[in-house]
Amino acid sequence: MADEPEVELAEAFGEIARTLLSEDNAEATLGRMVCLAVDAIDTCEHAGMSEIQGKSVSSPASSDEIPATVDRIQSETGEGPCLDAIKDHEVFHTGRLSREKRWPKFAQRANAESGIESILSFRLFDEEDTMGALNLYSTQLDAFDDQDVAVGAVFATHASVAWSTSRRIGNLQAGMETRQLIGAATGVIMARQGISESEAFDALKRASQRLNTKLRVIAERVVHSAEQGPRSE
Repeated sequence: MADEPEVELAEAFGEIARTLLSEDNAEATLGRMVCLAVDAIDTCEHAGMSEIQGKSVSSPASSDEIPATVDRIQSETGEGPCLDAIKDHEVFHTGRLSREKRWPKFAQRANAESGIESILSFRLFDEEDTMGALNLYSTQLDAFDDQDVAVGAVFATHASVAWSTSRRIGNLQAGMETRQLIGAATGVIMARQGISESEAFDALKRASQRLNTKLRVIAERVVHSAEQGPRSE
C-alpha cells in the first residue's frame, strides 16, 4: 500500500490538473496553484510567482503578502534568488537567508522584513522564453530537502504550462479584437467615401505608415470618430 504522503501528493497533482481545466483566467489559475504548493509541501509556508517587467519585479500570484514583500525588496535591491532563477535559468536554494552572502543587499533586509529563512526558486519557462519564477518560502532554517526540490519542480512545470497557455489565449483574443476593430474601421471608411473594402483597408494602412502609428490605433480613431457622430456647426 502506498504511503499516505505519496497519496496526498498524487491527489495534489490531480488537483493541479483539474485547476488547469476549470479556472477561467490566468490570475485565478496561478493563484490556486501557489496555494496548492503551500498545502502539498509541508515546510512551505508561503508561495508566489515573480515576473520581471523592465527593472521591477511583480507578483502575479501569491498565497499571501509575504511573496510580494520579498519581490518588492528584490526589485529595490536588484538582486535575489527569484531574479537569479529567472536570469540564470537555474534553481536557486537558500536555507539561511539571514547569513546569505550571494545577495548582500537583499538577504538580511528580506529576512528582517519577512522573517523568511529558506527560499526555493524555480524558473518558469516554455519553448519560447522565460516567463518568471515560482518561489517557495519558509521561516524555518534549512526547510527544503531534495524531495521538496523535486516536488517544487513538478509544480513549476505545471505553472509554466498554465502561464504559457493563458498567454497564448490572451494573444489570440487580442488578435481577434484587433481584426474586428480594423474590420469596423474599414466599414466606416467604405460608407464615408463610397469605396471598396480593399481600397478602405489600403487607406487605413497608408494612414498608419504616414503617421507612424499602429494600424490598431488608427482603426480605433476611425471607429471612435464614427461613434461621436458628425460635428455640429
